[in-house]
Amino acid sequence: MVDGMGAMAHSFRLVWKWSQAFVRSGKIDPLPVWRSFAGYNLSKAGHDLKAAIDVALVGLPQGMAFAAMAGLDSIYGIMAATVGTFIAPLFTRCSLTVSGPSNATAFMLASFFLASSPTIQENPMTYVPIIVFMAGFLCVLGSFVKATEVLQFVSRSVLVGYITGAATLIIASQLRYVLGINDINAGNSFFSMSCAILENLDRVQWQSIVLGIISFALFIPLRRYFRFLPTFAIILLVMSVFNWLLCLPELGGAFCGVRMLRDFTMSDLICRVPNFGVASESLAELLPIAIGIAFLSTLEQTVMSKTISAKTGEPLNLNQDTFAVGIANMGSALTTSLPCSASLTRSVLNYTSGAVTRFSGIFCGIICLGTTLVLANVPLISCIPHCVLAALVLANAVSLFDRKLLRICFRSTPGDAVVLVVTFFAALLLPLHVAIFIGVFTSISLFLRKAAKPELVEYTLDERGTLLQVSDTARRIPQISIVHVEGDLFFGAADLFRKQVSRIAEDPSLAVIILRMRNARNLDATSVCALEELIRFTREQGRHLIISGASREVFRILRKSGVLSVLQQDADRVTGQSNFFLLEPKNPNMSTRRALQRAQQLLGSSVADISIYTTRSANAEES
Repeated sequence: MVDGMGAMAHSFRLVWKWSQAFVRSGKIDPLPVWRSFAGYNLSKAGHDLKAAIDVALVGLPQGMAFAAMAGLDSIYGIMAATVGTFIAPLFTRCSLTVSGPSNATAFMLASFFLASSPTIQENPMTYVPIIVFMAGFLCVLGSFVKATEVLQFVSRSVLVGYITGAATLIIASQLRYVLGINDINAGNSFFSMSCAILENLDRVQWQSIVLGIISFALFIPLRRYFRFLPTFAIILLVMSVFNWLLCLPELGGAFCGVRMLRDFTMSDLICRVPNFGVASESLAELLPIAIGIAFLSTLEQTVMSKTISAKTGEPLNLNQDTFAVGIANMGSALTTSLPCSASLTRSVLNYTSGAVTRFSGIFCGIICLGTTLVLANVPLISCIPHCVLAALVLANAVSLFDRKLLRICFRSTPGDAVVLVVTFFAALLLPLHVAIFIGVFTSISLFLRKAAKPELVEYTLDERGTLLQVSDTARRIPQISIVHVEGDLFFGAADLFRKQVSRIAEDPSLAVIILRMRNARNLDATSVCALEELIRFTREQGRHLIISGASREVFRILRKSGVLSVLQQDADRVTGQSNFFLLEPKNPNMSTRRALQRAQQLLGSSVADISIYTTRSANAEES
């Protein structure tokens, strides 16, 4: 028992030392905000404060809209725009990105609650903080294991299909509020929502439709011609006043029945530790949505960091930015908050408004906090018609349909079109955190299928020494075959590679196969096993296999796996014989020449008929 405790303590010490070394190496800075105090002055503070006010005017109304997207009260979006915006700049590397609620994570959370069990649906106050904390923890964990490198495998077609499908789903979910059909069971998919609306058209309120249409009509010109104005805030203010006037008895009071948003109080702002005891009972249901939100948050943070860094010239550290968004989510989980990630609209507005340091985001969080305290004590939120906010959400969803990107994805390759369509319909039929991974899986599967199809074409030498492709009718019977191995020899291509070369080796007059592996990459255990099987197969057939032009990496893998010793079994290294020839960068063809000399030695003749196999994309001149 003592030995076990000692071993455990030793393991903890090793982990602690590794963590300290990792932090000291600069890969993750525990609090980079301290470096920003040096040289900070009133002039920079003035620029940051102006940008913070501009961002706050956009951020708070957007937060309310995103909360409506998720089917939650306004306080969830407001707190995300407050806490997340304040915390993230303390830890991020890209100083001008602004974190907070976003379209994508709000969409995903909405679809989760629509498809979740009744226990979770009825208790968002309990489960949302748990989901946000889990997502934040996964982001922090991902920053230490460099998970951002995995994002390169997410194609643009997946994102376009996901955003288009999510936008369609949100339009269906918010349309009923614009129509005034509020209290109906609309289901959890696009088709069930559409059917629910059609079945309840007799309950439509014309007042809600009027307010929604006017809000939508105001959104279009303001967004197109007055981008510098806080569109959401202006429309909410104007339409709230307009609705108040129409509710006056002097004007008939016809709009008094319009549903309004719910106010929040100071008790809603109290920090609470998430109830993880409840989470243990629903972990199987909560973990997938937490992974999905962490994935999307990291993706959005990475995209925005690259965008803003390209404008400011700041060096990138995507793992640090992932760490920042993770800490922001874990901090937000202590409040009534939506998930947080970098916002395209607010980050670009922060930059164009003249922000110069990370303190603009911190100031924005403080301004939002002050406004939130006012709203908690003055009942202003209840003056906003629900249909107006729904119309703004609907208008924002419509603006996400990017015809240019849709056209590019449809017309680029058939694979891109398939990925887009599959992801789009998955978003309409399934929860969004499932749909995006279906899209990623489809994209990677099509890529692997394409990458795992090497094609061999036979070449031969004419009398002048020029490489010519051999047709089936003019095929010669070779004694020595040179096979150019091109591309990635990962697990997906290994079996096909082995079968193709084995088929070549079945030629009864073939005596020696030379694998020219100059352009072979990414060998793994599967491809190494396939190569060993190929060596043993040729040896059983009374033939020889030689490798030429291999890189140092290929040599290292074959040596450590023991396959190199299998290859060299019939070679006498004492007399200088070898079946393996490394690539010589100064003379790339020397290894093949030496392999041919070794083949002639095995044949016991200086003359041999030679055929050369390569992929269609190979450059014949290099051979």
